[in-house]
Amino acid sequence: MRRPVAIVTALVLFGEAVGIVLVNAVLATVTENQNMSLAGMDPRAMSAGTWALGGAGGLLLVLCGLTALLAGVRDRSPGRVGRVALTGCAVVHGVLGALTVGLVGWSAFAFMMAVLALLVLTLLSYGPGPREPGMISEAPAGPTTP
Repeated sequence: MRRPVAIVTALVLFGEAVGIVLVNAVLATVTENQNMSLAGMDPRAMSAGTWALGGAGGLLLVLCGLTALLAGVRDRSPGRVGRVALTGCAVVHGVLGALTVGLVGWSAFAFMMAVLALLVLTLLSYGPGPREPGMISEAPAGPTTP
């Protein structure tokens, strides 16, 4: 069950990365074609910033997707950095999901929560594995008296 969930999570994140880049490309093009300034800011700077934000967001989503895909293909838990990346991606989706209710609507909220659910399910299904025998401490569990 956990392998298909991780692979579906990766595919959804790849699709979302393409969507983020396309939306930011449209916004950057419109900003540059309007040739208007916002609070005295140069339109080319705003367009370049939008391109950079779209590229960085798409790259981060692709990296999170690759982390989930590798976990699904190998059927092993991602490493510490991979778990942190997927956790950060889940937090961002939760916050953006809360914001999209008022700005975009309930369908966008449902999509963001579905992606959040896939990320959380992937993280939980690939929980921390059993420790190696050498890492288990041999100390007694209760308090000791001298």
